[in-house]
Amino acid sequence: MSPPIPNPLRRLIIVCGDQLDEDSSAFDGFDPARDAVLMTEAYDEATYIWQHKRRLVFFFAAMRSFRDALRARGYPVLYNALDGKDPPHALADGLKRAIADHAPAEIRMTRPGDYRVLTALTGTAEIEVVEDSHFITTPTEFAAFREGRKRFIMEDFYRHIRKETGYLMDGKKPVGGEWNYDKENREVFKKDGPGLVPRRETFDPTRRTQDVIDMVAARFPDAPGSLDNFNEPVTREDALATLDDFIANRLPDFGRWQDAMWEGESTLYHSRISAVMNVKLLNPREVCDAAIDAYQKGRAPLNAVEGFVRQIIGWREFTRGIYWMEMPAYAQMNGLNATNDVPDFFWTGETDMACLRDSLGKLLETGYAHHIERLMVMGLYLQLHGTDPFKAHEWHMALYLDAIDWVSMPNMLGMSQHGDGGIVGTKPYCASGAYIGRMGHYCRTCRFDPKQSTGDKACPFTTLYWDFLARHEPALATNPRMKFQMINLQRKSAADIDAIRKHAKTLMKSGTP
Repeated sequence: MSPPIPNPLRRLIIVCGDQLDEDSSAFDGFDPARDAVLMTEAYDEATYIWQHKRRLVFFFAAMRSFRDALRARGYPVLYNALDGKDPPHALADGLKRAIADHAPAEIRMTRPGDYRVLTALTGTAEIEVVEDSHFITTPTEFAAFREGRKRFIMEDFYRHIRKETGYLMDGKKPVGGEWNYDKENREVFKKDGPGLVPRRETFDPTRRTQDVIDMVAARFPDAPGSLDNFNEPVTREDALATLDDFIANRLPDFGRWQDAMWEGESTLYHSRISAVMNVKLLNPREVCDAAIDAYQKGRAPLNAVEGFVRQIIGWREFTRGIYWMEMPAYAQMNGLNATNDVPDFFWTGETDMACLRDSLGKLLETGYAHHIERLMVMGLYLQLHGTDPFKAHEWHMALYLDAIDWVSMPNMLGMSQHGDGGIVGTKPYCASGAYIGRMGHYCRTCRFDPKQSTGDKACPFTTLYWDFLARHEPALATNPRMKFQMINLQRKSAADIDAIRKHAKTLMKSGTP
């Protein structure tokens, strides 16, 4: 049971589903005798995009776990549950009800991870919005770093944060003498595969989580994905155990295999902590500290630890900074003027393409795929297919447990689809089927041939790759990082290009290769 809501109520603290941090700056000065917390499971948040059943369970179960943790600390919590009496339709409705019932003198919240949520709530009432202490940098600090720079890339920002935090630094120089070890982190599995990969730690549903599973099954039966064997971490304790498991069992080999893929393997040597980090059950500082401690104690090599830390303090912080600098205009960017819908088979996984069938199948089962599967298999196909970048972002938000607007928009609309025209990535991440063949073993069992761009056996990736280069040739020809790809395009005859483009049109019309 929740402690009683104070009357009069001095301060109401709004906690959204991605703010499950007991050390949040919103709780500074919290007094249980005078303050209360508001949490709302809103129907709109579950349906504004079509969402994976597993994603819905993860968020609602984590929210209810956090609610109970706060109540155990003696915090009064107003909690609106979807299976409760008269649940609010939107987050703003829950706030309006709390104001009407309890008349708080002040309302406070941490900056949410979604511009849409921020504007909806601040448009409802006067709210003090405080910066999110979970992150290493603030949007203001990011903007200051960016100001006046002719070149603005993640690597420069990452090195700046290394110096600021002292992570993997030896005075003013990087530990080991190199800033990054990407060249050591691109190995692929041999034909016999990855062998015995340490299984990640999983968590049986508690009664509380099972109630959420039952609710989602009943209320959202047509949502994509599966609820079978839900075993995700949804508490602070689970999140810490997940981190410990990764550091001990997979971090040592994470670096060398981080870009490799293998059929049926969704985790391999990856951490699987992005979801619990993005709802704030884990702090990036403790994550980096744990990885660096493993290196200092000789339990993990530098290339693995540096590559992992770069994902946390480099890409994660960089994409958030881009999001808050560029929104709301960022959501409308479409640098390649792509207008196609997400193909239907991206919601079902039903395709003859072995790489996409496996990647989509794992995603629909687990709500997770690692970064190469996201960027260079699923994201690549959407880009080559000419998918509207905002629709690609919505698809990503719908199916991934770890997708929050601030991280999905720059990574999917920007980096994956090049919709921002080069703000996040300096060139489109485009490749033919040959890349997928190098990084995994899918092509060996696929009916399509990555070496062919036309005909019945032509790999759709290869066909669409050459079509992509041809249709965007005027824009891409001036990009120095696309020089060699454009030279290879120019080596093809006009007849070859014509045949490729005709085949590409057939692929786009058919929808499902």
